[in-house]
Amino acid sequence: METTYQQLTLATCEIAREVGKFMAEERKNFNASMIETKGLHDLVSYVDKESEKRIIRQLSELLPESGFIAEEGTSDKHGERYNWVIDPLDGTTNFIQGVPIYAVSIGLLDRDELVLGVVYEVGRDECFYAWKGGEAYLNGKTIRVSTTTMISDALLATGFPYSNFAQLDNYLALLKWSMTEARGVRRLGSAATDLVYVACGRFDAFFEYDLKPWDVAAGAFIVQQAGGSIVDFSGGKNYLFGGEIVASNPSLLMIMQGKVAAFMQ
Repeated sequence: METTYQQLTLATCEIAREVGKFMAEERKNFNASMIETKGLHDLVSYVDKESEKRIIRQLSELLPESGFIAEEGTSDKHGERYNWVIDPLDGTTNFIQGVPIYAVSIGLLDRDELVLGVVYEVGRDECFYAWKGGEAYLNGKTIRVSTTTMISDALLATGFPYSNFAQLDNYLALLKWSMTEARGVRRLGSAATDLVYVACGRFDAFFEYDLKPWDVAAGAFIVQQAGGSIVDFSGGKNYLFGGEIVASNPSLLMIMQGKVAAFMQ
């Protein structure tokens, strides 16, 4: 590939920023009549769909041979080698309700390997990004995961299930442990944002289940390039398509993964 991963990443950052500005403008006149329901507590709007179309159109120009794994399904093209993994608006409920935490999330798979990730958090105008062979960045500055070594000093993040309640009792027990043992627990409503906050050290660890590839692809890659660790609940590597993820700095990984597995398996 003549274009380098770094060049692709920086171009993707510009696409994410442009789409983020579109979202912010549309939010000014947004109202409840513009909401659609995909499933139980699963909402979507024309902003999600239009944002995805804009992203796909521009990424198709950037890497014509690529395909797409995208939340709103506006393209069914599959690339033989390259496939973009896209959540055009991660945090749709926040967007709809006027809560200013939502993000554009774009990752790129080279066959089965993530090679770049971009998460643009619209409310704070913060663009997190990384590419294979490089470091992780926030608006041009290098970021690293935290150096916290004790759960009692850790700020944890998670997400609440909105349709799959099969493990709710186990999850609530895990949440109780988190609240009593850690410094605090936060739930932002955007997994992509949670992950990049781990990458830059704002959060020390993040866990959630019932996630989709587009929720985690870009953010998980950025965490890894920032020196962090990503596993599924069993400690394996099936976090992209397996629907469950634990992200943390290396010092906390074993205890976080162990506790999550103990409660959720």
